[in-house]
Amino acid sequence: MSAASWASLQEAAGPVSRETFDRLMDFETVFQKWNRRINLAAQSTQDDVWRRHILDSAQVARIKPEAKRWVDLGSGGGFPGLVIAFLLAERDGASIDLVESNRKKASFLQAVVGQFNLPAHIIARRIDDAYALVSTPQIVTARALASLPVLLELSAPWLTAGACGLFHKGRDYRAEVAESAQRWSFDLIEHASATDAHGVILELSDLRQLT
Repeated sequence: MSAASWASLQEAAGPVSRETFDRLMDFETVFQKWNRRINLAAQSTQDDVWRRHILDSAQVARIKPEAKRWVDLGSGGGFPGLVIAFLLAERDGASIDLVESNRKKASFLQAVVGQFNLPAHIIARRIDDAYALVSTPQIVTARALASLPVLLELSAPWLTAGACGLFHKGRDYRAEVAESAQRWSFDLIEHASATDAHGVILELSDLRQLT
């Protein structure tokens, strides 16, 4: 499994050291233990955490390999935020803020960040209350959090200031893009998901509210 998983990680995320791969494998074990206690992700994915969650999360790092300041909204079980943090540990000076209002999930995030000494800061607040606490990001991420129109509302303070959004979306993303375009103008690049035949990563930039 290890050789294949390391290869699949590099295919999804780009060049990744063996050390980071090993740390992510250890994280998978930690996640599964916590998931049995506080339901971080659907139990139906418990036996396929590597592909369904870790690889799916890791692929966003490949899109912006030069970015060093990230924020993940609604980090929950750590996808994609914690996975990005593991990958950012290989980039000098890089870090990510993880915004999660659920106290149990925030405790899990903090425990993992401490155990693996990750370059991440936990903000245990609602997103609306976190803007002043987040370091000015270059990248905003979110996965399985909300529809695209809602995500743009939540991330507008950063995206209208020059940050780029990288959002996981499923097969119905085109309808969400069309709805968003009624209120916002933006540049959009669609990246096919490496783990979901029907999924995409939406790369949004230059967000502006229509008058």
